[in-house]
Amino acid sequence: MKRRNFLKAIGAGAVSMTLPTSIYAQQSSGNETRPNILWILSEDISPDLSCYGTPVVETSNLNKLADQGVRFTNAFTTSPVCSTSRSAMITGMHQGSIGAHHHRSHRNDGYMLPEPVRPITEYFRQAGYFTANVKTAAPGVRGSGKTDFNFKYSKPFDGDDWNQRTPGQPFFAQLSISMTHRGGQWKGLDKKLDNPVDPTKVKLPPYFPDHPIARADWAAYLNSIQMMDQYVGKIMQRLDNEGLTDNTVVIFIGDHGRCHVRGKQWLYDGGIRIPLIVRWPGKLKTGSVNKELVSSIDISATVLKIAGIQPPKHMQGQVFLGPDAKKREYIFAARGRCDETIECIRCVHDKRYSYIRNYMPYRPWMAPNLYKDTSYPMRDLLRNLHAEGKLTPVQMKFMATTKPPEELYDLKNDPYELHNLVNLLEHQNVLMRMRAAHIKWMHQTRDIGLIPEPELEDIYLKYGNGYDILAQPENHDLIDRIREVIELTESGKSAIPELINSMQDKRPSVRWWAAIGLGNMDSDAEAAKTVLQNALQDKSASVRIAAARAFCRMGSNRQALKLLVEELQNKDNKIVRHYAALELEDLGDKAGEFIEEIRAARNDSYDGVKRVATRIVSTLEK
Repeated sequence: MKRRNFLKAIGAGAVSMTLPTSIYAQQSSGNETRPNILWILSEDISPDLSCYGTPVVETSNLNKLADQGVRFTNAFTTSPVCSTSRSAMITGMHQGSIGAHHHRSHRNDGYMLPEPVRPITEYFRQAGYFTANVKTAAPGVRGSGKTDFNFKYSKPFDGDDWNQRTPGQPFFAQLSISMTHRGGQWKGLDKKLDNPVDPTKVKLPPYFPDHPIARADWAAYLNSIQMMDQYVGKIMQRLDNEGLTDNTVVIFIGDHGRCHVRGKQWLYDGGIRIPLIVRWPGKLKTGSVNKELVSSIDISATVLKIAGIQPPKHMQGQVFLGPDAKKREYIFAARGRCDETIECIRCVHDKRYSYIRNYMPYRPWMAPNLYKDTSYPMRDLLRNLHAEGKLTPVQMKFMATTKPPEELYDLKNDPYELHNLVNLLEHQNVLMRMRAAHIKWMHQTRDIGLIPEPELEDIYLKYGNGYDILAQPENHDLIDRIREVIELTESGKSAIPELINSMQDKRPSVRWWAAIGLGNMDSDAEAAKTVLQNALQDKSASVRIAAARAFCRMGSNRQALKLLVEELQNKDNKIVRHYAALELEDLGDKAGEFIEEIRAARNDSYDGVKRVATRIVSTLEK
């Protein structure tokens, strides 16, 4: 993609205002040694530290770091899962602007960043910095070495320890701590810690049942934070021992929110609000608290500026420290497919309100997901208690089979995001303001997330990238057209004639959403049978699948079911196979006629297909 087209496509980013510099204690003279920068990312963590007000967890080292620097209380990631969030942070770009918005969508397929976007390590390297993705962090502490970028870059870092640099060379180091990532490392921590968290004393969010399983799982998460805090203390001690403390900026953040139900992979506060602590000796007012909104993509622009490197003009992140700092009115976050579970959700946050737009409200919150179903004890607990009728109305909300198209929460009065204000008259002005900000952001960043993933995969396979689709003249109105069709699908059966007309659009993305909408009407969409029958022969495989889905939802249709099985064997596009598998899973017993074909798909080369096919076969064989 040409540079001029890309710059035109991504726009200027969110509107900003100048930030007061009250937390900036001293101006740089420009003559001193360039600072080192140590960026510590703790995985899957919300601001559940004692310095943020969580009383039962001990984080003395992070508390000390906050006392020596600035603690930010309104910091958010652009995505609630690691690969998309990290792709955005390392480039300073929203993941939907660079085609990195589906979780682990391009780890090994050669997908490249568009010109002129680069990982920030390239700018540091050009400025004479040594860049490290630290593995040996300190005695007894190893960094995970995790990158998890949704793109290919031949050499994002120079080495794996800052001690590999030449004498006197400044360094930029990323250090990922995996302790807080849900997994085997959580087990037995209560035996390793001097003062483990008592499960009976934790404060559970009200959307979790007050149950021993829930309390034990929450305590295990907090114990992982306590162990991580010990790691941070050892890392800070290493800086002291090496005489680096006074000239090293330390930035501590989470890569996204906590690994719990309604946290990771969701756009509620539990999924995107993160801790952010910055220590810059002699430059920042120590022990201060900053309440301004900060996006994780702002980290990149800020560390470049700290190093004396001008952030490139295309970068959507903005500086939040120092005399060039800017203030955000909003932060924006997005979720696409996570693992094998497809979704399309967007979020806008100001200091008080959170607005969430569910573009696939027909997809349940608790949709099957191998990672979460095998790793989250709370998932089985919620399902079991729901079946027994033992959940409160607040806890039952997440068990619903559909979601509201829009959600609006007043975080001042409702910090757990329990009461949706969308339909309340007194909140309509806020709703319209947040909705407008969301739509404006989608245009400014050229968010390609509304385009079905099979279509993006086709574009990538054909052209080598999918970044410039919205920059093409024929697609200047594509975001608005797709949103128009989505709104039609949410307005009831009166919209069926317009959805039928939308099936004639030249662009497959529009036809796909129209077919999905007609399918959601079930038997009410009988008038659309002719156009859907024609769509079974559509040039676009994704449209064919959506049309087959619609027929199957209207009733038994062997031709449509057979088409889904044929697309399950599509040789050209792995995401087509994935979408076909998901539709077959939704059909339940109706798919039993083709169990042998589905059984064969368990050996598919694409993990998403394997996971869904395995679930289908397991269900059919019960």
